[in-house]
Amino acid sequence: QVQLVESGGGLVQPGGSLRLSCAPSVNIFRFNNMGWYRQAPGKQRELVAIMFSFGTTTYADSVKGRFTISRDSAQNTVALEMNSLKPEDTGVYYCRGMIRNSAYWGQGTQVTVSS
Repeated sequence: QVQLVESGGGLVQPGGSLRLSCAPSVNIFRFNNMGWYRQAPGKQRELVAIMFSFGTTTYADSVKGRFTISRDSAQNTVALEMNSLKPEDTGVYYCRGMIRNSAYWGQGTQVTVSS
């Protein structure tokens, strides 16, 4: 059973930064892609950033230039560096990994941007 564990969420003021980390129970290079999604209260879950196996990345327009997805093969983790945070970035952030046609999700970590 593949498991993903997120960490790094919390409360931050507008303009601040947070770094989320996703640690899967299998080697990160087994995944076709790994990404971060978020769900704000009353809204649907949406893609934030995704990294494909060859290293290419895609970002939601709302986070381009502020968020960076990266992977660390030594630590076997995928991170999301979030800068210049806005109140509208508030939500539960989920890590997702795809192996062939199977999707694996973490339990989510809360990010709250508020003064």
